Amino acid sequence: MPHSKNKGSAYERKLAKEFREFGFEDCKTSRFESKMLDDAGVDLTNTGVFSVQAKAVERLSPSYHDILDSMPKDDKYNLIFHKRNRKGEVVVMTKEDFYDIMQMLTKSGIINVG
Repeated sequence: MPHSKNKGSAYERKLAKEFREFGFEDCKTSRFESKMLDDAGVDLTNTGVFSVQAKAVERLSPSYHDILDSMPKDDKYNLIFHKRNRKGEVVVMTKEDFYDIMQMLTKSGIINVG
């Protein structure tokens, strides 16, 4: 078990570093910054409109649906970053949130649909 806990913590630190590289300069792990957020299933702080849960496990339990359901219900987009050995990383969100972001991108002209 300690190995998997270290693996998860390392993945959280890696994602926090990547968020800082994207411009979220104050991004930190909630384990370090906010016990309240960590207890709510949010692993990174200061990530703007995103609430991030990081998973670095081979067999995910609970499911994506259950994890998203347990995350805060607020005005932020809940994201699950999931890393598996030799399988890469994926980001999971609700379809509703994805469509909301798509709508913003098309309305702003960032994505052209025609």
